[in-house]
Amino acid sequence: MISVSKIRQDFPVYQKQPKLTYLDSAASSLKVKSVIDQIDHYYMSLGVNVHRGAYDLAYEATRLFEEARATVAHFINANDEEVIFTRGTTSALNFVANALRDSLKPGDEIITSELEHHSSLLPWMMAAKKTGAKLIYIPLSQEGRITIENFKSVLSDQTRVVAITHVSNVMGYLTPIKEITKLAHQKNATVILDAAQSVPHMKVDVKDLGVDYLAFSGHKMFGPSGVGVLYGKKELLNSLEPFEYGGEMADEVSKDQATWKDTPLRFEAGTPVISGAIGLAAAVRYIESIGFEELHEHTAALHKYTLDKLSQVEGITIYNRSADNPVITFNVDGVHPHDIATMLDTHKVSVRAGHHCAQLVSKFLGVNSTLRASFHLYNDITDCDVFVSSIIAAKNFFLSF
Repeated sequence: MISVSKIRQDFPVYQKQPKLTYLDSAASSLKVKSVIDQIDHYYMSLGVNVHRGAYDLAYEATRLFEEARATVAHFINANDEEVIFTRGTTSALNFVANALRDSLKPGDEIITSELEHHSSLLPWMMAAKKTGAKLIYIPLSQEGRITIENFKSVLSDQTRVVAITHVSNVMGYLTPIKEITKLAHQKNATVILDAAQSVPHMKVDVKDLGVDYLAFSGHKMFGPSGVGVLYGKKELLNSLEPFEYGGEMADEVSKDQATWKDTPLRFEAGTPVISGAIGLAAAVRYIESIGFEELHEHTAALHKYTLDKLSQVEGITIYNRSADNPVITFNVDGVHPHDIATMLDTHKVSVRAGHHCAQLVSKFLGVNSTLRASFHLYNDITDCDVFVSSIIAAKNFFLSF
């Protein structure tokens, strides 16, 4: 059983904000001390580039950077050379869309969904506009889920790309991606998975899922901002043209041509996100020390407890009662979400208000925006109670006029 009081000792923000009720981890998680320590160690004790220098500091920085790659690869059951460090999920997904764009032609079909974060949707929307390919949306169930049957209804011989979310950042629904990938591969389609919301909460095995590409970010899993991961099957990555050109990624360069190194270096031009990668590895080790089973059991209990209490409050519309991730998306009837979020902040309660960079979800729900509370390892029952009581207080305040 997780001891939240002990866990919070690992997160320095609670020393400065002891009354904080942080319920916005789906946007960005709090940072664990071991991550901060590793970043500090790099900058204070090393601070040099990787792969280049023939001196001790460079060797040590390179060792830590490549150990970070191995740590992340093991975490998702990939091979080391299949892990590319990026600026985050957004840059990783944009890279794949740009790399595959030249292979698309008029009449080709790109399957996506209305559940997508803009980072998963917009790169393919632009690719479709530039190539004449068609953007095809999987019909959502009445509940708002992606189902196998609905995926089959849009899969065709013209399908070239399937670009979808693993877990919706608004609804918290888990996509049956393993089955979808098998069906897509029968049509020789490429599957790109946005795993930004799944990797921080569940064991993700890329070999078991079978996806061709997968992306996630460090800042949602206790790690640094500005670093993320693109996983790709080795044979696919080595067939792609680099998106950026510069130092370290080139193999042979002459006056009129150049060749590139194998993955991952061919896709990490210039100075990579060294401290970010080292910090991300520390975050991975921290999660592994807790264990996904314990993490899931803890957050699932908080999610259910809060959902039950919030459901008893009149005038609350909850949109995702059966979420697979610990996310509650809701509105207070008659009050704008941003007003509620601002009022909650006076109680030191942090939630997200808006369309959550997923406007198609709001349109599906028939609203302009929503409130979202999301739970993680450092939350406890007191957080849940403070959250619900603050919602009631805010509701009563605004509806009293």
